[in-house]
Amino acid sequence: MGENLLRNSGVAILLAAGIAAAQTPASPPLAFEVASIKPAGPLDPVAIQSGKMRMGMKVDGAIVDIGSFSLTDLIRTAYEVKDYQISGPEWLGSVMTAQRFNVQATIPEGATEKQVPQMLQALLADRFKLVVHRETKDHSVYALIVAKGGPKLKEAEPDPPAPSTPAEPAEPKKGEMVMGQGSSQVRVSGDMQGGKGVTVKGGPMGQMHMSMADGKMHMEADKMSMAMLTETITRFMDRPVVDMTELKGNYHVALDLSMEDLKNAAKAAGMGAMMGPGGEGKPSGEASDPAGSSIFQSLQQMGLKLEARKAPLAVIVIDHLEKSPTEN
Repeated sequence: MGENLLRNSGVAILLAAGIAAAQTPASPPLAFEVASIKPAGPLDPVAIQSGKMRMGMKVDGAIVDIGSFSLTDLIRTAYEVKDYQISGPEWLGSVMTAQRFNVQATIPEGATEKQVPQMLQALLADRFKLVVHRETKDHSVYALIVAKGGPKLKEAEPDPPAPSTPAEPAEPKKGEMVMGQGSSQVRVSGDMQGGKGVTVKGGPMGQMHMSMADGKMHMEADKMSMAMLTETITRFMDRPVVDMTELKGNYHVALDLSMEDLKNAAKAAGMGAMMGPGGEGKPSGEASDPAGSSIFQSLQQMGLKLEARKAPLAVIVIDHLEKSPTEN
């Protein structure tokens, strides 16, 4: 059962984990009043589904509760960057194999949730002896641009008015996997091999559905901005995708992903073995031709295209980092 769940839920976990990792604006430097860091063990879809493993960050008043974050997750959240903007040692690991930690911390009086990233920076420097510097380098990217003829996108339905009293989160249903907390919480249900596919509810994309047919995964999201679209596509490409469409707002998005696209994502995340023969190993680093991918064809139907370019990207370079934190 565990092996089937791992195989069927791998890509859903990869996408949902990104949705659940919400980012917040930067603020002046500040440190947590107290903080506890404990090992969480590797990701286990069965444990996540049963509620025995927490994943994501929740801020409840003065309490910050972070579940099953890798060092990459913590650094990304602290410095408000994407994974591809972090340059560090290979031992940081992949999505499924990296060492993970549970963090519980208290925000000092007068501080706010928006200042949590800066507090995480101080925590990483203190407990993991993290030392970084910033660089801006020209990087090979794919620019997401509007194709000739203009966009062919359907705008997302507007969000309903928020209730005056926030509803208490419902208990997970049988077979439902919960990731993240609060407004960034997402719930994954279904089975890729069951015919109905997998549904991801919650988070900034609203509802997303994934199903398999004719050797491809079909993915539809009810509400996706161009920034979210580029972040999603990047997981299946050999280089970052940068939004240069100048399109604002949210749209209904449909993508078809070939088995090659899925294997590329699994390789990049260190989950190649889950994809069966040919899924092992790491990306070669060679630039692929986006015109030959199912993603390119899906974008074309939306009046969009990918174009290989060079663009300056800000990078966090890790100069020093300990694998384990100092004692609580």
